[in-house]
This record gives sequence, C-alpha cells and structure tokens, in this order.
Amino acid sequence: MLKFTDLTVRMAGRTLIENADISIPKGVKAGLVGANGTGKTTLFKVITGLHPSDTGSITISKDWKMGQVAQEAPGTEESLLEIVLKADTERAALMEEAETATDPTRISDIHMRLADIDAYTADSRASSILAGLGFSERDQHSPASSFSGGWRMRVALAAVLFAEPDLLLLDEPTNYLDLEGALWLENYMGKYPGTVLVISHDRDMLNKVVDSIVHLEGRKLTFYRGNYDNFEKQRAEKRELIEKAREKMEGQKKHMQAFVDRFGAKASKAKQAQSKLKAIGKLKLPAQLEQEGTMPFNFPNPEKLSASPMIKLENVDCGYGENAVILKNIKLNIDADDRIALLGSNGNGKSTFSKLLVDRLPFVEGTIVKAPKIKVAMFAQHQMDDLHADQTPVDHVRKLMPQAGESQVRSRVAQMGLNHERMGTVTAKLSGGEKARLLLGLCTFHGPDLLILDEPTNHLDVGAREALVHGLNNFEGAVILVSHDRHLIDATMERLWIVSDGQVGPYEDDLDTYRKKVLKDAKTKRKEHILEVEPEIAAPVVVSDKPKLPKKDREERRKELAPLKAKITEKEKQIQKLNEAIKKLDSSLATPGLFQNHPEKGEKFSKQRIEADAMLSKVEEAWLELSADYDAKMSE
Repeated sequence: MLKFTDLTVRMAGRTLIENADISIPKGVKAGLVGANGTGKTTLFKVITGLHPSDTGSITISKDWKMGQVAQEAPGTEESLLEIVLKADTERAALMEEAETATDPTRISDIHMRLADIDAYTADSRASSILAGLGFSERDQHSPASSFSGGWRMRVALAAVLFAEPDLLLLDEPTNYLDLEGALWLENYMGKYPGTVLVISHDRDMLNKVVDSIVHLEGRKLTFYRGNYDNFEKQRAEKRELIEKAREKMEGQKKHMQAFVDRFGAKASKAKQAQSKLKAIGKLKLPAQLEQEGTMPFNFPNPEKLSASPMIKLENVDCGYGENAVILKNIKLNIDADDRIALLGSNGNGKSTFSKLLVDRLPFVEGTIVKAPKIKVAMFAQHQMDDLHADQTPVDHVRKLMPQAGESQVRSRVAQMGLNHERMGTVTAKLSGGEKARLLLGLCTFHGPDLLILDEPTNHLDVGAREALVHGLNNFEGAVILVSHDRHLIDATMERLWIVSDGQVGPYEDDLDTYRKKVLKDAKTKRKEHILEVEPEIAAPVVVSDKPKLPKKDREERRKELAPLKAKITEKEKQIQKLNEAIKKLDSSLATPGLFQNHPEKGEKFSKQRIEADAMLSKVEEAWLELSADYDAKMSE
C-alpha cells in the first residue's frame, strides 16, 4: 500500500499539496491527474525521497521495490540490451557472482534464485520490451550513445519496465513514443503485475489502463475509483451537489438576513435578531470545486480556400539524396478540406513526408503540383528550441506585426492562450505547454491552407488537449496530424494514411483495427526473437537442397513415421512434467527457515531438485535427437 498521511508539500515558497490523506491499495493502477503546474511531478519526487515534505508522511509497504524512469537517459557505449538487463540489479549481481563463486552450496543457491526470478529468459523479455518500444534487433545491440535523447528516454522506460518494481511511477510515459509505441505500452501496462501510479494527460491511457484516479486540485489529493471518464462523471455530480447545497444555504442566509433587517431595531425582537446574526456568521458555504478553465486555441483561417487537389504528388521519391531515398513512388492528392492522420512507427518516414510537403526537403524523382500561393505551416516539438529564451511571447509576435500598436500585439498573443502575466514572461521561464501554445500561434500566424502537426499534445494537459480538439475542428484549412493521442485523432481526423516500408498510402480500416495489428505484429516479433535467443526449445531445422515431396507422399511419410512422432510427443510431456516438478521443488526450497527448522526435508528437496534437473537434461537431449531424426526422414 502507498499511503499519504497529513502530507504538505511546498516548492519555492508555494504550497502545492496541503494536509493530504489518501491510500492507494496494492495492485491498483492509478492515474495522477491535475492541471499543469499543480505539483504532480513534485509529488513523485517526494515519494522517491528527492524532495522533502513539510509535514506528514508517506508510507510504502516494506517489501516493495520502487522504480521510475531515470531522469537522465543513458548515453553510454553499452548496448541497449545490456542497459535494460542491468536494470534488474538482483539478477545482474547474481550473474556476476555466479562467475566467481566456488562454494558448492552458494553456487546452488545462486542458480536456484536465478531460476526463481526467471533470469534465464531475461534476454528474450528485455528484447521483447525494447521491440515493443520501437527498437529493431540491430538497434538493441547498438550503443546507447548512437541514439538521440528521445530514443534514449525509451531505453530508460524499457529498463524500468524490465525491472518490474512493485510500485511503478511513470511521468508522462507516452511523450517520447509514437502511436505504435503508445499502443504497445498501453497493452503492457494493462497486464503489469504491480501497483502503478502514472502521470498522464492521454485520455485513452487513463480510460483503458488505470482503474483509479488521484486528482490533485486546490492543493488537495482526492482518490476516485474508476477510469478517467468515470472520474469526470463523479466530479460533475459532486459539483452539482455542492452547487445545490450552496444555493440552499444562500437562501437560508438571505431569509435570516431579511429577518434581521426587518426586526433588528425592535426591542421585542432584539434577541431573535442577534441570534439570527450569530447563525449567519456560523453558516459556512461548501467550498466550490475549482473550475479547471483552459484557454482556447484559435487558429487563423486561410484567406481563401484553395481548389482541390491542393497538392498533387505523382511518382515522387524523396529522402536525403539519391543514395538515401526514404519514400518511393508516392501517388497522392491532398484536398483543401482534408483531415489526415499519419500512421506508422517512428523511422518509417512520417517526418520525411511532412518535410517534403512543407518544402524543407527536396524530392528526388517525380512531380509535385501545388495550388498557387498555397501556405503550408508545420509544428514540431523540436522547433521549441528555436524560440528565443530571453524574449517574451510579445517580443516574438511583435516581429510579425511591426506596424501594429502594443495593444494589437498583446491581443494577438492573448488569442494564443497566454494571459497578461505570461505574455510578458521570457520564454525560458514558460512551461512546456505555454511554449507549445506560443509555437502553434507563431506557426499558424498567417492563416495556412495546410497545417501539419507533429506530436502537438506533448506538454499539454487534458484540458488543453480538449481545447486543441475544438481549435482544430474550428479551423477551416486542411490538417495532417502525427500523434500518439488517439482521442485527438478520433475527434479531429477523417482519413488515415499509413507510412511503412517506403510507401505512403490510405489505410482503409479504423484505429481499433490498427491497434490490433500493432499488437499482433509485436507478438509475432517477440516469438521470432525467442526462437533466436532460445534455439534449444525449438525443433531443429534441417536445410536441404532437395525438392519437397508431393503432398500425397508427405502424408504417407508422416504415417510411416507416426511411431517416431509419438515418442517425440511423449518426451514433450515428460519435459512439461519435469519442469512442473522443478517449479514445485523450487517453491518448497524457498520456504523461509526450511533448512534451519527441517534440515531433513531441506536435504531431501535439494536431492530431488538435482535429480529432476539431471533427468530433464537427459529427456531434452533425447527429444532433440528424436526431433532431428524425424525432420531428416521427412526430408529424404
């Protein structure tokens, strides 16, 4: 259990959390939500001991192992797989000790513990997690230093998932993921065996993964059962009840005040009037729930809608020169009212295609025809680095309105969603969400005909994301969107295009079908990798230059070899039974105080464990020989 008792947290003199009392039960997957700047990340720091609490305490079950994504992404010469494997510190220490241990008892203990923690499948499990987060087999054996910061953060995420802590803390885990990685993570977290507390503004994740919501609002923590939609419903009902109670008490106050006003001066009613005044003073209205108001997004519309197709691509190849073509033979039209979401994992060319449309990347072959005077704007997260850190939003906008007065400039900044105080703050001190608003406002300043958005929701809270939905739906130009936020795609886009294997084209199914495809592909890759790293569990493959036998002959050969196949099946059953027996013996041997309290049993179980292991090796060898014999005779 994770328990907060009378917890008060301050940061830089500002109270973020005050007298919080909640408990998060074991096994719960809870989403920590609240507006940006309320203190969610600071609370994580308090839980992990990186920031002190002013009052109160945090209680975590003694036997719990806690884990969160490292603050700094690894950038060493170690391979990604090595970094992830090291995250399980117990396994790493035991593997290292096994290399030098000489005492037979200790060696036995080490290997028994390694078996208990499933250490011998670690490579395949670590590789499966890395693959799910978008790393190819080649990537996994490459040094971390060869990857960018965003990809390294994926490695850090893979490492903490592999370690499987009892309490998993995740702070916006999808910010560095593409849609495919987010879908995989959502599926993985749904099956995660431990307790999870995740800071997220991804509505789909909060609806499909978590079973509870911890809401940070008005310096208070409130625990709600259910997913995000249920939380919103409960909160709306609570707000309605509070408003009704306030209205009722306001009515009571007015009635009593009317009595005082009418009879306060009369001696015969003086006592009653004084009593009413005291009663009015004691009446305390229920505290109103804070309205998490969000500034809207207002995108200027194009001056005049272009004729369709606005952009026509014919047999276009593009990339980084003739020797580095990424996308080939693109044949597509983009109409003036198109709303297109680009699907496809990172590295397949979504950014390349976007840069092509905005003329930041020349094409190698083919033709591109664009409507006259077309304006194309693009937003990408990395562009926030181009903002001038020592200038205010007003300074940035003034450059685009050199002839305008100060009030006009400030009015335009306000339309971007930055209030009076923040528009005069230097960019370096703006939050990530405020920088995103500023950059979106600058990109769309002149009313583009086509707006290309590459992961616009990073750093935006739930309210801001919903405001973005309305802003895009009110925008009259065309939109091409790359996002891991399925709610944004579903609520604003009308067409899906997939970028994969050097091609760009329409995807005719819906997002739910695409999700199933992504998870199926990830499962297939995992199975393929297990066969590669654990060849002893797969039947030997006999490669032959001889042509296959006709189907009828193969069926006759199978009948002839049926007795041999039966022996193979028998050995497989024996292997399964021996593995089950070893598992039970391991469980018995792990009983606390077994060898101290029952040395005879301990010695007996140890002997049986050694014998079972030896028998398993013999049966596996026999199975391999029989399987090889069967495959060889089938190919004769």
